[in-house]
Amino acid sequence: MAFRLAPTAASEGFRLAAHDSVGSTNALALEHARAGDPGKLWVVSKKQESGRGRRGRAWATPEGNLAATLLLVPGGELPLAATLGFVAGLALADALDAVVPQGRIAVAVDGGGEGRNRFELKWPNDVLASGAKLAGILLESAMLDGGRFAVAVGIGVNVVAYPEGLPYPATSLQALGADCDAETLFLALSDAWSENARLWDDGRGLTAIRKRWLARAAGLGGEVAVRIDGNVVRGVFETIDEDCRFVIRDEDGSVLTIAAGDVHFGAVASARI
Repeated sequence: MAFRLAPTAASEGFRLAAHDSVGSTNALALEHARAGDPGKLWVVSKKQESGRGRRGRAWATPEGNLAATLLLVPGGELPLAATLGFVAGLALADALDAVVPQGRIAVAVDGGGEGRNRFELKWPNDVLASGAKLAGILLESAMLDGGRFAVAVGIGVNVVAYPEGLPYPATSLQALGADCDAETLFLALSDAWSENARLWDDGRGLTAIRKRWLARAAGLGGEVAVRIDGNVVRGVFETIDEDCRFVIRDEDGSVLTIAAGDVHFGAVASARI
């Protein structure tokens, strides 16, 4: 099946640029923006040669996985556009729920042994399945003429393969027993994005997005360790604040608000990282 947009997305003016292979869907999307593209363009591929993740890390996209970037040229302020990463996480989780039949993937289990969501959101930009990384989200921006800016909302999903030898567990839909291809997942993603973006409503609905995100949050209420510029902060994950920053309470009872960092849960949080 070829990549295609959901009817809802097409009716709202979204467009599609599908490729067999690209260097980076984010880089290509921003090239479109610099060339004058007005945005609302999905750039998708089943293979990336030079994908990238947060902090300049490589992101592997072998044949059959999904690399999808939504190019937007929003109004408003850049810090508000950064919350689109939470919209992306919700949209992907909703899409996964739609295309993976119930019972095909077990629900994640929290520290108390109670089932939560099959697909959980790890702050700030990962989607987990059974506690392992299934997908990552990367937002990049570029300044344009006239003081405008473009945002590339990159979404990479391990559909048929996942990298090994990482310092954290990873998985793929295929490894979890889900029979879903990249094209089917993208179709659902383009539909789920439209729904969640309407809820976000140019930032006016951020409170509702935050509430939905917390309902899917991995590690909420549990012990966490956050690496920030080489330093490690430990505590209990309490919430995300109104700006979607990570909030923990340390062992002294102090509340810490974190804008950026690498989060580790459970046994990893207890160890020296």
